[in-house]
Amino acid sequence: MRVQWAGLSPELLLTVDRSSGEQLRAQLERQLRDAIRTGRLREDERLPSSRELARSLGLSRGLVQDCYAQLQAEGYLVTRVGSATRVAPCAGPPAPPEPAPPAELPRLVADFRHGVPDLASFPRADWLWAIREAARRMPTADLDYGDPRGSLALRTVVAGYLRRVRAAAAAPAHILVCSGYAQGLGLALQALARTGVRAVAHEDPGSPATVTASVRAAGLTPVPVPVDAHGIDVRALDATGARVVIVTPAHQWPTGVVLAPERRRALLDWARRRDACVIEDDYDAEFRYDKEPVGVLQGLAADRVISIGTVSKSLAPALRIGWLLCPPALTAALTELKRIADRGTPTLDQLALALLIESGRYDRHLRRMRTLYAARSKALRAALAAHAPAVRLTGLDAGFHAVAHLPGGAGEETVIAAARARGVGLYGMSACRAAPAPEPPRLVLGFGDVPERAITEGIAAVGDLLG
Repeated sequence: MRVQWAGLSPELLLTVDRSSGEQLRAQLERQLRDAIRTGRLREDERLPSSRELARSLGLSRGLVQDCYAQLQAEGYLVTRVGSATRVAPCAGPPAPPEPAPPAELPRLVADFRHGVPDLASFPRADWLWAIREAARRMPTADLDYGDPRGSLALRTVVAGYLRRVRAAAAAPAHILVCSGYAQGLGLALQALARTGVRAVAHEDPGSPATVTASVRAAGLTPVPVPVDAHGIDVRALDATGARVVIVTPAHQWPTGVVLAPERRRALLDWARRRDACVIEDDYDAEFRYDKEPVGVLQGLAADRVISIGTVSKSLAPALRIGWLLCPPALTAALTELKRIADRGTPTLDQLALALLIESGRYDRHLRRMRTLYAARSKALRAALAAHAPAVRLTGLDAGFHAVAHLPGGAGEETVIAAARARGVGLYGMSACRAAPAPEPPRLVLGFGDVPERAITEGIAAVGDLLG
């Protein structure tokens, strides 16, 4: 459906040269013909009204009307009473051949891709309310570039929220609003590189595609450190000699384990002893089901931890809003890097998010999503128990993914390929490792964007492959 034009008339760059000796109408006709022939003006494109074009060029309206009438007679333009003048179909050059469309992938019964929340549950009505209210309330001064750290209103609200919900040592002065986790991580690594850091440790398995690329983009060397049932191996970390580590302590990606209390203490002791920094990805912290929530590491060592949070999982990735809790010693450097990068995250969206949190609508949405994801988690357990009882599930204490431990003899890639042929998208743990290691075979089953019925149908379709 064509979008209705809201203004009086579109703008169009044309010029007239009164000293050239060529008639003004001839100049106008020639320029419009050339614009259409060369494709500068495309089929069905709207032209300015004769009144507006005459005004902008300093010509009489009658001259412009005569020009339009001539080009209409030649087949370049079409004009209807009460409607805009537009470029006629087929008046311009033939359109370049369209590239062949990609082969249409078969529709999946269920796609257990991970890292994606339930997109259909995005609170559109609440977000629209927040955007309208933020635009209505915002002072004119907030339309300027503002503080690179972000809107003070959002930083204040986020600080209060994180103190209340995540036991963080959060102050607005040391919060930096960023455009999602990837930018936050990149800024943190750049700031640490300036301090002389050369190597960055990260969890293995983890997010090698994101973390390794970000580390290398900052000119640093990634160093994988193994993860076991208690979280990152701090002794192995100490042996690497690295002075920075990236961790997901609340719900380790992808194993789903929570960093054990003794490991938390050991990790912070390592940071103090090595004069090191911990970059904490507060991943999936909003969604816990079977255990009491744990606070952020940053709350125990605000001078040693950069904590990164976002609304990508709690609301939607498309919003591209996140924040860093910065150690005081790094706040100025991180702020300057953010200013250089983009001068700040869009203010209107920040103000809308602040209102969403402040009004209680954000908490209400999270409660609704916890119920939804808990139900999907139970559906996944039940489906596997019914159709693949030999498969063991772990990592379901929080978030919206689980790890399926396949019995011996089942190869990840073989199972994934066979499941795809049956219309089910499965994903292996080996892709989350720093080096290929298909054994033991495990699958990472995301259920955030998979309805309960699809979970049941998908597992039923591939149960014999998994077991």
